Amino acid sequence: MKAKRVSKIAKGRFARALVLRGSKEKTVGGLKKDALVKNKNGRIVSRKVSLKGKKSKWIAAVTKARSQLKIKGFAVVGGKTAAGQKLLKAARSIYKKK
Repeated sequence: MKAKRVSKIAKGRFARALVLRGSKEKTVGGLKKDALVKNKNGRIVSRKVSLKGKKSKWIAAVTKARSQLKIKGFAVVGGKTAAGQKLLKAARSIYKKK
């Protein structure tokens, strides 16, 4: 009787965790260990997409606006509060200048 071959491709909910750990070689989407990284929330994400998101001009504008307005903690950009509206306005002006 022939022995069953164990798959090198990780499938399912913990696929990325299995690849990052080294139990499997790659995910169904083809991501290997060197293409994965943990984000600040601890989720395993694609390194390429993570870096692309960090280069976002809009995020940079919002960060700069938050520091100018001295907003710390949670604030909805363009939310119902006055701070949120100011933040949106400031972020838009910084974004358009770039």
